[in-house]
Amino acid sequence: MTLHTVEVGTAGPRIAFLHGLFGQGRNWNQIARALAGPDGETARCLLVDLPDHGRSPWSAAFSYRGYADAVAAALSRWGGSDPVTLVGHSLGGKTAMVTALEHPDTIARLCVVDIAPKSYGNLHRFTGYIDGMRALPLDKVSTRADADAWFARVEPDPGIRAFLLQNLRRRGAGWAWQCNLDLIAADAARGSASVIADFPFAGSVSEHAGGEPAGGEPAGGRAGGEPAAYDGPVVWLVGADSGYVHDDDGPRMRSLFPAVRKGDRQWSRPLGAHRRAGRRRGDPAPTDRSLIRRPPATRARRDRLSKKVVTVGGGFPAGAVPIRSPVWRSRATT
Repeated sequence: MTLHTVEVGTAGPRIAFLHGLFGQGRNWNQIARALAGPDGETARCLLVDLPDHGRSPWSAAFSYRGYADAVAAALSRWGGSDPVTLVGHSLGGKTAMVTALEHPDTIARLCVVDIAPKSYGNLHRFTGYIDGMRALPLDKVSTRADADAWFARVEPDPGIRAFLLQNLRRRGAGWAWQCNLDLIAADAARGSASVIADFPFAGSVSEHAGGEPAGGEPAGGRAGGEPAAYDGPVVWLVGADSGYVHDDDGPRMRSLFPAVRKGDRQWSRPLGAHRRAGRRRGDPAPTDRSLIRRPPATRARRDRLSKKVVTVGGGFPAGAVPIRSPVWRSRATT
């Protein structure tokens, strides 16, 4: 499977971005452009459409390992033998973790945004959106405004509607969903056996009998179904009001990623559960360079960097993304 990607920037360290459920690579465009700089020579960024999303091909069955294999292949085509920094949010965060665990030579450093390596039980919190998208009468929609007006019955927040409806695309004279909505709906219908809500390694889901994930992905790696730990530098971004990551997720994260550094939770209020199309009025420009491995030359420079503000985005859903947060120093930035 060859994934659809978009490159931003022409020189500098390589950074790839993975979006969340119902998202697309372009959700990271604003941050990628800020990192690449006005001349495009500060960083080279790759915006990836995951399988079943955006302009990438659809898969017959959902698999985090399948997603990770496709991402690793895309990174190898882009960067050759040079490892890259991989950033992933939500669904993309889980995919990024699996990619690092199963293709460690491809990943120089990792940034996981507002997700943990565990099962979230099911996708019930998203069934309203899924049902609403499937119920949208595409044969009666003439314009995107028509679709937005109809979908307002399902979701009153215009930002969330805009995020979900980015998946609506013209096909001939009509409209069609660009994401693999039937596959996502089928997975949600599995309830506690959802593969998307799960994490593929047996050790991450203790309640599954026999050490087998409910979604059916076989455990691999070292004995007992545990993957070999990824020992590269990892930053774990967690929103102060996140409902997706809790303190008791730390031991599991550290067992898989021993070098993980977690950001402090004293962040300003979340700006929503989605990455809006365009920056909201009053939001700061995403000027952070913490993902680029260029150490500050002086203590004063390091202090200035530690006080910067970054807008972190890239997908849906998560309870605190986009997030405005202070940047902290970590092994991933030195």
